[in-house]
Amino acid sequence: MPVSLALEISGWALILFTLIPLIKNDYWTFRVFEYPRLQKLALSVFILIAYLVFAQIETERNWIFLIGITCNSLFLIYKVFPFTFFAKKVLLNADRIDPENGITIISSNVFQDNTNTMGCMELLSRHNPDVILLLETDNFWYEGTKELSNNYPYQVLVPLENTYGMLLYSKLELVNAEVRYLVDEEIPSIKTKVTLKSGKIIQLFCVHPTPPVPGENTHSTERDKELLLIAKEVKECEIPTIVVGDLNDVAWSYTTELFSKISGLLDPRIGRGFYNTFHAKTPLLRFPLDHVFCSTDFKLNGMKRLENFNSDHFPILISLQYESTADLEQEEPEADQEDQELAAEKINKPIQ
Repeated sequence: MPVSLALEISGWALILFTLIPLIKNDYWTFRVFEYPRLQKLALSVFILIAYLVFAQIETERNWIFLIGITCNSLFLIYKVFPFTFFAKKVLLNADRIDPENGITIISSNVFQDNTNTMGCMELLSRHNPDVILLLETDNFWYEGTKELSNNYPYQVLVPLENTYGMLLYSKLELVNAEVRYLVDEEIPSIKTKVTLKSGKIIQLFCVHPTPPVPGENTHSTERDKELLLIAKEVKECEIPTIVVGDLNDVAWSYTTELFSKISGLLDPRIGRGFYNTFHAKTPLLRFPLDHVFCSTDFKLNGMKRLENFNSDHFPILISLQYESTADLEQEEPEADQEDQELAAEKINKPIQ
């Protein structure tokens, strides 16, 4: 097979994989192709360059393919651009550190079958955050991390054997903490108020909805419904709010964007980087699945992806700071009528 023909076949397949997620269908085959956007961009640019090198651009077919793969590359660049250093930050950096109004959080999907609790504990000890959220935690992980209670007196502990356990530890006082099962009686989420050292009370949501993958959940309906229910709740919340967890959705998907618009929360990744957290053991297939969103009441002190301790996810660390005037300096995402209608449709859609 001529090189140019092989490139055309590969390129048209790649264009198809780019177009499929634009169809807003909940079935997993439409949603899963949203994940590897960076990989699709790299392949698209490679095919474009290779085609210019190896193909003779003479026929109408050659020109149609060249235009198609060029448009595909430009579209993918447009979609990932907000998560590069060249884009404008939506969450501003704090001008000065205010320890009394700061909160540092580590969120980590530990991978339930992982047995390296010691590595996890060493990492947590080294970074010493105010709040720790451990996901996919069963009774083995509950027992292996119990020592955290020595330094983290406030806890919401939900160990489960179904890969959706949650362990929340906090040095800061938790108020009115509750475990909720918003969509599925086996999938918990945590809602709690947190008292900062200054006495300021903020709202924290911890989430880990199911992913749209075969063998677990063939549709994204449950995930989207849970996230949008929380988004609507956040919008009505009158105090500073943070949402943290493994959303099982990439930062650039239309559903994550919809969540941000409906909730009014900011994504600290925008203008800073991708912070790909999954899959930790497959460098060429990594996506930003672990998220922290916050209201415009906060500014950023720092954010980074931490070292792996044999999980399939990297932990994520974020340090936020409440500032009384921050909401005057930052623009809250807003949902238009179409967004509101789409969110209502997803929330009211029967579970499949």
